[in-house]
Amino acid sequence: MKDFLSKIGSNESVAGYLFILPNFLGFLVFTFSPVIVSLCLSFVDWDILTPPKFVGLANFVALLGFHREGGVIVANDPLFWKYIGNTLFFMLNIPICMAGALVVAMVMNQKLKGIVIFRTIFFLPSICAGVALCLLWKWILNPDYGLLNQILGAVFSLFHINAALPGWLSNPAWAKPGIMLMGFWGAIGGMNMILYLAALQGVPKELYEAAEIDGANGWRKFWAVTMPFISPTTFFIAIMGVINGFQSGFMQAYVMTEGGPAGATTTIDYYIYNNAYQWLHMGYASAIAWFLFIVIFLVTLVNWRFGGKLVHY
Repeated sequence: MKDFLSKIGSNESVAGYLFILPNFLGFLVFTFSPVIVSLCLSFVDWDILTPPKFVGLANFVALLGFHREGGVIVANDPLFWKYIGNTLFFMLNIPICMAGALVVAMVMNQKLKGIVIFRTIFFLPSICAGVALCLLWKWILNPDYGLLNQILGAVFSLFHINAALPGWLSNPAWAKPGIMLMGFWGAIGGMNMILYLAALQGVPKELYEAAEIDGANGWRKFWAVTMPFISPTTFFIAIMGVINGFQSGFMQAYVMTEGGPAGATTTIDYYIYNNAYQWLHMGYASAIAWFLFIVIFLVTLVNWRFGGKLVHY
């Protein structure tokens, strides 16, 4: 055994493969295998309780196809397109959250006494359990006794504003803004802030000094010096934001709204869950998941192809 270990130690390639073997096996069992199984399931009709029945592309036709009904062309699954719209609407929050994270990072980049404490406070929501945050915001957004409406009611009374308080999670018109407000609160001080903070600290100070000598004001220094140097970080955050945006919404819908009211907060991610584990349409859920994968893959390629031209290295 000792001779065997010494031979392995003398062979760097074999030793390297042995080191990555646990991670590779974990990836094979818990990631690659489920992906292949889901691809196979997308071509079958299976309710878990009965044997799978091969249906070919029927799941994808039911998902993406259209038919004529009373002289009008309608989608085979109108709910799917509604939830696609919900997902895209929530993704409008991505640039807002990025801008907020950048502003907070610039404030946290100042050399002030106790700035480390403020950085920790802003980052704390990111390490809290997601379910706990959802329950907290479910109380904050409660239209009857929630903290947010209590504050708005006090402000309305102070300025004699005669307006109804928003029904945050009970009104379809206000449910999406409420969820987006929660997302903004959690995003501006999270990992994006840390990434921007690291990028800002890597900008050479002498470039700011040179810009000041040339008479540049603060706004000009931001656009001519800061933005080009942090553009790789911005590009990375944007790509990851789009990927996460297509895959997000499950926790908020499951804990806070159950996808309501009237499906206003149901995203594609939550729709996959409902089909798979609520209605036992495993094949159809797999087809939705693979459609989502293809969309994310294509959007990422487009971002990488055209967005990369705006990055300065």
